[in-house]
Amino acid sequence: MTADAHTTAEFYATARGAVACRLLRDRLALAWPDVTGLAVLGLGYAAPYLRPWRDSAARCVAATPAQVGIARWPADSPNLSCTVEEDSLPFPDLCFDRILLVHGLEVAENSFRLLREVWRVLKDDGRLLAVTPNRMGLWAHNESTPFGHGQPYSPGQIGRLLAAGLFRVERRDTALYLPPVNLRIVLRGAPVWEGGGRRIAPRLAGVTITEAVKDVYAALPIQRARRRLVLSQAA
Repeated sequence: MTADAHTTAEFYATARGAVACRLLRDRLALAWPDVTGLAVLGLGYAAPYLRPWRDSAARCVAATPAQVGIARWPADSPNLSCTVEEDSLPFPDLCFDRILLVHGLEVAENSFRLLREVWRVLKDDGRLLAVTPNRMGLWAHNESTPFGHGQPYSPGQIGRLLAAGLFRVERRDTALYLPPVNLRIVLRGAPVWEGGGRRIAPRLAGVTITEAVKDVYAALPIQRARRRLVLSQAA
């Protein structure tokens, strides 16, 4: 089942959603601290997470797959938002330096085709950040949040999926050790939960963050070895 854009927007308007967004956004900003002059694409339901990069990026686009719905920037934002078909992105080849994939891969109708489109529009020296619900985490099993919809992944599964899409994993990170509850006392202690979970139970993170680059050499065809004809002399 897929969480639509309206339901996801309602989640991020709650205190729990705001805390989850801030925790995850802090980890994303650590991965890409400076995108000055770069073209950034957020794919899935990424608009809440693009805020740290909107002002410095040369171009910042939030693209939401049609099966998720329509997600828009605030009216005063100079950036772009659009609805797309996940297997046919309306962008030319090699046009983005950075692509953030969040609330997208786990709900994709065809994850492989989505990754092939990401590969096509990402520059050869570009970088991809894929945020996916962790199969072992609590958030993947709570349908009251958008992280509890679609297909969760273990780190190994997401690595193999990216490899099949001709990406090479460069770095992994985690976030959301906070339990997916609405209790104010728990939300106030979010930094403690994050720090403690990262040290004590790293496998129980709510989401995994995987940074990958295009594996250009894997996309090159393998040259056939020359065959030599060996003639045997009849006795």
